[in-house]
Amino acid sequence: MSAVFDSAVINIDALRDIGGIIDGGQPTGDPAGAWADRKLNYKLVSPLNRRKFDVIVVGTGLAGAACAAALGELGYNVHAFTFHDAPRRAHSVAAQGGINAARGRKVDNDSLARFVKDTVKGGDFRAREADCWRLAEESVRVIDHMEAVGAPFAREYGGQLATRSFGGVQVSRTYYTRGQTGQQLQVAASQALLRQVAAGTVTLHTRSEMLDLIVADGRAQGIVVRDLTTGDIWAQTGHAVVLATGGYGNVFFKSTLAKNSNVTAAFRAHKRGALFASPSFIQFHPTALPLSSEWQSKTILMSESLRNDGRIWVPSAPGETRPANDIPEAERDYYLERRYPAFGNLTPRDVASRAARDEIDAGRGVGPLKNGVYLDFRDSLARLGRKVIEERYGNLFEMYTDATGENPLEVPMRIAPGAHFSMGGLWTDYDAMASIPGLFVGGEAGWAYHGANRLGANSLLSACVDGWFTLPYAVPNYLAPLLGQQALPADHPAVTGTLAEARAVVDALAASSGTQGPDRFHRRLGEILYTHCGVSRTAEGLSEGIRLIRELRAEFQTDLRVAGSPDGFNQELERAGRVADFLDLAELMCIDALDREESCGAHFRLEHQLSDGEAARDDAHWSFVSAWQHGARPTRHNEPLHFDSVLPETRNYKSS
Repeated sequence: MSAVFDSAVINIDALRDIGGIIDGGQPTGDPAGAWADRKLNYKLVSPLNRRKFDVIVVGTGLAGAACAAALGELGYNVHAFTFHDAPRRAHSVAAQGGINAARGRKVDNDSLARFVKDTVKGGDFRAREADCWRLAEESVRVIDHMEAVGAPFAREYGGQLATRSFGGVQVSRTYYTRGQTGQQLQVAASQALLRQVAAGTVTLHTRSEMLDLIVADGRAQGIVVRDLTTGDIWAQTGHAVVLATGGYGNVFFKSTLAKNSNVTAAFRAHKRGALFASPSFIQFHPTALPLSSEWQSKTILMSESLRNDGRIWVPSAPGETRPANDIPEAERDYYLERRYPAFGNLTPRDVASRAARDEIDAGRGVGPLKNGVYLDFRDSLARLGRKVIEERYGNLFEMYTDATGENPLEVPMRIAPGAHFSMGGLWTDYDAMASIPGLFVGGEAGWAYHGANRLGANSLLSACVDGWFTLPYAVPNYLAPLLGQQALPADHPAVTGTLAEARAVVDALAASSGTQGPDRFHRRLGEILYTHCGVSRTAEGLSEGIRLIRELRAEFQTDLRVAGSPDGFNQELERAGRVADFLDLAELMCIDALDREESCGAHFRLEHQLSDGEAARDDAHWSFVSAWQHGARPTRHNEPLHFDSVLPETRNYKSS
C-alpha cells in the first residue's frame, strides 16, 4: 500500500494540489444593484441575427426547458437534448412543496433584503452574495411568469395567491400548488418548450444522452451524444452549450432523486476542463422516509411543507416499543422546538437532519428498524380540522399511505434524513458561465445561490431564475462577438477526436465481462458514502472512505459485467457509464470534505463544532468556494467570498 495510506488519516497534501485565486466576476459596488447594472452592460444580438446562432441545451427540467423555450422565443436556433422520452419527464416534477418569491404580499415584513439574508445565512455564508440578490430580484417575476404560462398556484379566499412557510425563514413566501408544485411548473415549462418546437426554433432530441463535451480553440462548441434507442453515437456542434442536467445526489444510490438522475454530463465537462465547485456540499433532507429494507433501491421524499403543520418528536426514553399514539404527551420530546424555539420545526434542513440523526444515534429512533423520527399532525388536525389538512397535503398523505400502508391522519408519519440536493456543481461565474468559455450551467448542475445548505423552496426558484431570466441574458452577451462565425463542421479534428474517444469509452464498458453488474457497485458506493461522507464527517472516516472508493473502483475496472450490445437499447450500458462517473465524483467529494477543515451548512465535521454541538464555521481560513480542476491529483482553486449587505454571523435558530 502507498505511504499515503499508512496512517488512519490521509495527509490531504498527498491527495490534492493548491492552485490560484479565481475571479467569479461579481460586480463591484452595492450587490443589490449588481444585476441591473450587469444587464445594462450586456452585449445584444439583434433579432435578425439571432437565427444565425446555434445554442445547445442539455436537459429539459425547469432550467433547461425554460432556457430553450426562452432562447427559441427570442429567435435563436436551439437544440434541446433529454435522455427522457418526453421533456416533462425531467426530475423537476419531484419537487413538491413550493417555490419561494420575495413578492412581500403578506404583511409579515418580508422583503428582497430579508430574502437575501435568509438565503445567504441559510447557506452558512458559502454562496456568492450578488447571485443571491439576483435570485431575490427575479423571484418576483418568476411567480407572475409561471402563472401566466399555466401554473395553477393555490389561492386565498379573496383570489390572491396563497403562500406558506418553509424551513429557515420566519415569513410566508412560498407559493405552491398543493403538493405538486414541481410537477405543475414542469408541465408549464414543457408546454412552453414544445410551443417553440412547433414554431421551428427548437429541435428536440429525446432519448439522447450526452457523453462528452467538444472543446475547440478553448471554447465549448458542441457535445457528443448517444441515441439510447439505436446506440448511435454522434455529435452536435453549436456556438454555445448550456448544461441543465440536474444534481448528483444519486451518488449515494439510496437518495430522493429519480433513479436515472446522474452526474455524467457535468462530470464529463469537468474532465474536459470545467472546474467543479464544492462537491462535498450535499444536503440530507430531513423529511425523507426511513429505509424499510437494506434492499430498497431509493428513498422517498415527503415535502418540507409538511413541517408547517406537523410536529417532529421522538420518545423521551431510548428503546421505546409502544405505538406512537400510546405514548403520552409527557413522554414525548419535541426536540426541534426544545433546541431551536424561534424556528421550531421549521429549522433549516441541515440543522433538522443533524438533530434527527443525533436522536436516532442516541437510541430514540422509531419504527421497525428504529431509524426514523415522528412527524405528527395530531395537534393541527384538532386545531384546523381534517378538511383543511387534506386540502393542503392530501396527495402527500396518499403517497405516504401507498408507500407505508399507514394513514398519517391516524398515526404519525415516520421520517429520516436522506441524501437529496447537491449544492455543489460545475463552477460558474456571475454570468452563469463555466471556466470553459461558451459553457453555461443552469439549475442544480451548477453551484450558485445555495452555499453549504439550500433553503427549502429555493430549488424550483433557482432553476426558473436561471432558465427564464439569467441564461437568456447571459448567453447572447457571449454570442454577440461571435457573429459571422460558423459552428464547427463535422470533420473538424475536435469533433472527430471527441467522437472517437467517446466511442472507445462505450466500447470498453460494453466489453466488460466480469461477474458484477453496475448496480451492485453503485449500491456499495452508496453504503461507503453514507457511512464516511454522510450527515456527519470526520478526517478518519473520510480517509477510510477514500481508501474504500479506490478499492471499489479497481474492482469495477476488473469485475464489471455489462450484458448486451452497445448497438441498441442497453440500460446496463447506460448505468455502467454513470457509475464510472459516480466513482470518480465520490472520491472528489471525500477529498473536498477532508480538505475543508471547518463545519458549515451540510458539511459537518465532528472535529469542528461549538460547545453546544452546532457547526463551527471558520471564516478566517475558509470563506471561499473550492473550485476543483480535474487531474491525477485534483487541484483546488479558490474564489474568495465577500459579503457587503449580509455580514457573516454565527447561525442562530434558537432566538429571532
